[in-house]
Amino acid sequence: MREAHPVERAVGMEYYVSDAPGVGGHLREAPEDFRVREVEAFDPEPLDADPGGYPHLLARVVLRGWDTNDFASELSDRLGISRERVSWAGTKDKHAVTTQLFSVAKADPDDLRDVEIRDAEIDLLGRTGRPVLFGDLAGNAFEIVVRDPDEPEHVDATTADLRAFATGDEGADGAADPDEGPTVGVPNYFGQQRFGSKRPVTHEVGLEIVRGNWKGAVLAYVGNPAEREPESTQEAREYVQQTEDWEGALDRLPRRLGFERSMCHRLVERQEAGDGALDDEDYRAALEAVPSNLQRLFVNAAQSFAFNRILSERLERGLSFHEPVTGDVVCFADSDAPEEFALPDTDRTQRVTEDRLRTVRRHCERGRAFVTAPLIGTETELADGEPGEIERDVLEELDLAPEDFDLPEAFESTGTRRAILLRTDLSVERRDESGDPADGDGDADALAFEFALPKGSYATVVLREYLKSDPDDL
Repeated sequence: MREAHPVERAVGMEYYVSDAPGVGGHLREAPEDFRVREVEAFDPEPLDADPGGYPHLLARVVLRGWDTNDFASELSDRLGISRERVSWAGTKDKHAVTTQLFSVAKADPDDLRDVEIRDAEIDLLGRTGRPVLFGDLAGNAFEIVVRDPDEPEHVDATTADLRAFATGDEGADGAADPDEGPTVGVPNYFGQQRFGSKRPVTHEVGLEIVRGNWKGAVLAYVGNPAEREPESTQEAREYVQQTEDWEGALDRLPRRLGFERSMCHRLVERQEAGDGALDDEDYRAALEAVPSNLQRLFVNAAQSFAFNRILSERLERGLSFHEPVTGDVVCFADSDAPEEFALPDTDRTQRVTEDRLRTVRRHCERGRAFVTAPLIGTETELADGEPGEIERDVLEELDLAPEDFDLPEAFESTGTRRAILLRTDLSVERRDESGDPADGDGDADALAFEFALPKGSYATVVLREYLKSDPDDL
């Protein structure tokens, strides 16, 4: 086990579980270096089905270099319809080639076939009775190329470490099966993207919200300069931090920081409408000036940070991830999941007692159950034994309690639990400069990874174990 990069430790990912040195390198030199394909869990009716009963057209779309939200807006504009009539199953990274499902309500199939959008291929699949929604996918399959690795020879040692982590077998061999890569495992951390890749502060905002410090939450988002930002942006944030001059901040904050500017505008309006003084209600109103999904993200990021910290503490104490110990809470597999994915059903949980330990461990070995940790909210029940001690220690350190999440409107969260181990069958191919398989086990100009993950998990959480580099390179 190795200490993680400082930027990762700041969001609770304190360790790599593999001891091997990192291979280095970087991702996303071109969108084609990061390919994501949704593992679909949606079965449409034929296109000639009754539009009255099945008003939504379902399409599989291949996008190159498109943000999901931006593409949805472009598609609705081309069709001349409301943006609200376009829906999708999962948001994908812009710097990638993605294959994903979209649905369009009450549209003509011929109109959708005739749409031509740059770097987008649209394939009509059929009709559905409801729109595609978040969660209407089982997972994502990845093909990812790491360019210019410094020490590609460390791939096999890392794979061996991750295979041992997945099974608890320290003697596991990292060599891949010719037809299928070995099963590897990593802590199911929330990746850097959850908190902000360049400026990881969303959890800091969320923590202040949950603690009832609305002013502190605004300052954490609008102020709080980060070294990786442009110097002018840092100066503007520093001005906010030192002066709390919201009108002056509008003169200094770049136009591209639209959410920050929205908060400042709201505070200026509240000052002008009152006596100039601001209170908790005013700062809360400023936070509510941003979209409700971002409001939820702030609180979700705080939950994710606490979750990451709990996993890191479990690693430090040497507790297993692949099987439970007494006091753990497990959830069972989703019986409706596709055959290729064993998905956790966090609505079906069980507390592990001493007399049930052996039975539950067998379920975990067979992929029928998963050890979990909390995403804390108002309905969270913590584990018992040492796992519960870890959860309580982390929450006490962060000054969090379940009742703190009883918040207004979009900020409220009931919480849930999440599997702590992320398993996948993974293969790695060494490639030369032309993209062909490289000779030998040493030098390579690129490393090509293939694996699939259940929904809600992060490809970068797997890749960080191999690269062990600045998260900015992921």
